[in-house]
Amino acid sequence: MTVRSKIFEENYQDYCRQIAAVDLAAVKDRLAIQVENNTATVIFFDQPYQVSGKGIFDAEQQKADYVTCVILSKYILGCPDQLYLDSDWCTFRDFKKESHFTNINIFNSETTQRITTHFAGRLIDLKKACIKMNGADISMDPSYDLSYDLSASFTVLPRLSLLLLMNDADDDFPADCKVLFQKQGEYYLDPESLVMTSGLLAKKLIQADKTRGD
Repeated sequence: MTVRSKIFEENYQDYCRQIAAVDLAAVKDRLAIQVENNTATVIFFDQPYQVSGKGIFDAEQQKADYVTCVILSKYILGCPDQLYLDSDWCTFRDFKKESHFTNINIFNSETTQRITTHFAGRLIDLKKACIKMNGADISMDPSYDLSYDLSASFTVLPRLSLLLLMNDADDDFPADCKVLFQKQGEYYLDPESLVMTSGLLAKKLIQADKTRGD
């Protein structure tokens, strides 16, 4: 086991110990999760995960990847003391809770820049990747006034959705990508976990594109 793997495993076990001390039945309504036998079922990027003090597992009972483990652990452990509902969209910079400059830089490099670099000039492929990711096309939704070439929302966690906005490059402007969060998101995940979540969206979109059928 490498030093990095050992640190990850130690962190994972620490999260499991903390989760074991949580009364999941008491927080299930605020987090909009299912709980049975003190094991939570959390839908993350449309996939069910079992979360308990015994571990974090996917539908095939395989241990979840480290990033997923961190985000789901923080979602459970960071449950607010009351229900917060505000589905309006905001940028990462708009969050009231502390968002360090480093987090903003990581958000830009791991999310928006990554999507722009991979999909610039390939808007059709991005749309296909969004469909594979069950992204909801809201371009024709009259409740939104969005003048973008692509606009798709993704339900990431029960209390957090992300909105992807993309304008492809033209003769006057380079490609431009934005990823927005529901305002309520900052009450359910810390800034670092929010950045990890949007970065995972970028990663999954790229993976969906690379596995497309031609």
